[in-house]
Amino acid sequence: MAEKILRTEYSEEMQKSYLDYSMSVITARAIPDARDGLKPVQRRVLYDMSELRIFSDRPHRKSARIVGDTMGKYHPHGDSSIYETLVVLSQDFKKGMPLIDGHGNFGSIEGDGAAAMRYTEAKLAKFAEEVYLKDLERTVEFISNYDETEKEPEVLPVRVPNLLINGAEGIAVGMSTSIPTHNLLEVCNTCIAYIKNRNIDTKGLLEVLHGPDFPTGGIIANKRDLLDIYSTGNGKIKLRGKIEVELGRKKSDKDKLIISEIPYTMVGAGINKFLIDVANLVETKKLSDVVDISNQSDKNGTRIVLELRKDADIEKIKNILYKKTKLEDTFGVNMLAIVDGRPEILSLKDILKNYIEFQYEITTKKYNILLNKELEKKEIQEGLIKAVDVIDLIIAILRGSKNLAQAKKCLTSGDTTGINFKVKSLEKDAKKLSFTDKQAQAILDMRLYKLIGLEIEALLKDNATTLKNIEEYENILKNHKNMDKLFIKDLEKIKKDFATPRKTLIEDAKEAVYVEEPIASEEVIFVMDKFGYCRLLDRSTFDKNAETVESENTYVFPIMNTDRVCIFSNTGVLYKIKVMDLPMSKLRDKGTPIDNLTKFDSSVEEIMLAVSEDSMRGNFILMITKNGYIKKVSSEEYKTNNKQVASTKLMDEDILIAVKILLPRANTDICIVSDAGYILKFNVSEVNEFKKSTRGEKAITLGYNEFVDSLYLTADSRLANVNGKEVTLSKVRLSHRGYKGQKMK
Repeated sequence: MAEKILRTEYSEEMQKSYLDYSMSVITARAIPDARDGLKPVQRRVLYDMSELRIFSDRPHRKSARIVGDTMGKYHPHGDSSIYETLVVLSQDFKKGMPLIDGHGNFGSIEGDGAAAMRYTEAKLAKFAEEVYLKDLERTVEFISNYDETEKEPEVLPVRVPNLLINGAEGIAVGMSTSIPTHNLLEVCNTCIAYIKNRNIDTKGLLEVLHGPDFPTGGIIANKRDLLDIYSTGNGKIKLRGKIEVELGRKKSDKDKLIISEIPYTMVGAGINKFLIDVANLVETKKLSDVVDISNQSDKNGTRIVLELRKDADIEKIKNILYKKTKLEDTFGVNMLAIVDGRPEILSLKDILKNYIEFQYEITTKKYNILLNKELEKKEIQEGLIKAVDVIDLIIAILRGSKNLAQAKKCLTSGDTTGINFKVKSLEKDAKKLSFTDKQAQAILDMRLYKLIGLEIEALLKDNATTLKNIEEYENILKNHKNMDKLFIKDLEKIKKDFATPRKTLIEDAKEAVYVEEPIASEEVIFVMDKFGYCRLLDRSTFDKNAETVESENTYVFPIMNTDRVCIFSNTGVLYKIKVMDLPMSKLRDKGTPIDNLTKFDSSVEEIMLAVSEDSMRGNFILMITKNGYIKKVSSEEYKTNNKQVASTKLMDEDILIAVKILLPRANTDICIVSDAGYILKFNVSEVNEFKKSTRGEKAITLGYNEFVDSLYLTADSRLANVNGKEVTLSKVRLSHRGYKGQKMK
């Protein structure tokens, strides 16, 4: 078969493919549906568990069993995303109302991961079973799965606005969603208020909803901004942890600050980060009144204890904690969801409107199905009641018929052909019969015991119930007002069965104010050994042991405690460390490795130069690479508060060989030494100034596989080591720049 080649513009094809991919991620992966508030993977996990009948009143089942079944039938994107979803849906510190009841290690609020799926078990929570999956078959449309071998629900018939109750988080291509959790009781009351008054404004809704309710509790400190957030669908919520004061009962007891609730954003590794930040504040004497920190959290809740000195300024400590740690943080709200197949940012009223429209849709479908079943039941019941009244005639038809088809034909159309009636007068009555097909079949299937008086009474009673149901269902379907009453009744029941108290306090808190006391400026000595361990020595200790310190360390220089240490790496990165972040040590202390203070990786990087930021000011930085590129850069290029910045541009497989400080009017010679033993000597004035983002210019022509070994300034060093020999650089003759210099014998 001949190949069919389609010619197309490459850019157009890439644009189309990327757009298709983006929409797939947005609509079918990362963003929840506005109707049930669930992402596809969440919906599939819950539906699969209902299909496996792992209900709340049954034993837990292995998580691996659930994950495997979900992946094989509905979600072929790997087991990790499915298990992670199952875990999150079971965590009461992440979800307002957990939908899965987990058994085993499902992680902790402090960031501990869940055990492997082969060790944990799960089943549906009662809330999910009753509110998310009830009447599934008769309320929503089913679509084919990925390989068209199974059917899955397009959406779950959730009876509450799950977007609000459990919130949502997801990152798609070019957009993301971040919706906070809310209290079930307040959400139900808000829905009821909206159903009763569709013209209610957002301000009126917030009198019922109040605001987010995070599972970790805490405090929302900017109540005044909530109206704007819920009106537009985006904004920032300021969260704070809850701090309680516990005063010592005895003189020997210390006063304590107890952090009993944390901001929702601290869930995970945030607690350990908070403890480290507090320890650093204590070490730098910004929290000098704190004498001890302990994390006493357990299964009963969070409890982080800070022991204080006597007469400590508690308000000042609180302000420092809010200002300097994640105990005060912001939660970015962006209420994005899929509406009619398209992503939209929704206001609070938009969410409620979509919820009500979805309820109308599933309720209409549900009661149409129920009505049709009752009408069918009514038809059969009326046929049986009518049959009881003419039971003698029916018995005569059955006795005189040759087969079942002949009897059924007589019952439906009065055709007595071929039927032998012993009492001829009954034949005339038989010709008047006109039962429906369903009634005739029910009559033929009816057992004789149904003719007992009590059974006939039960039949009449059932018929009365059926007629009452039909009237009720028709009234519900007649108009939306009747449906609204049904919704309110349903919401009231959900409130009664599942409502929980609010956890998060909402207020307009005062701004945390903390003015740092100016640091007394003093000179210290920065010390770094050949292994990259850094520390500080006070001036008096250094003066007494100057010779020892200088002989045992690579870098030793004075620096102000308000300054920063600049470290140039051979990979073209400049790292900056605040002197205040370095430990003040004793003479024989080892210090802290630079890897712990910056993102420097001593396994792949080397330090080319360590210098104080103040000594760089107004000078040039001279640097040369392994491949012979040289340049000088003004120190102003590195004037930034960033802890890490690129010091130069390097080509592939090139590294820095040397970095030097140059005075603006320096008149010295530079000697470049290659690994082959060649030296090129020229004046520093010949080196041009470049930006830090350039690679510079070629300084020396190197042979095949030859590279620059080192660079010397003759004013700094009169002797250089070339191939194991000491060479006096000042006596090396001046070569033409760009050519090989004198080869040493």
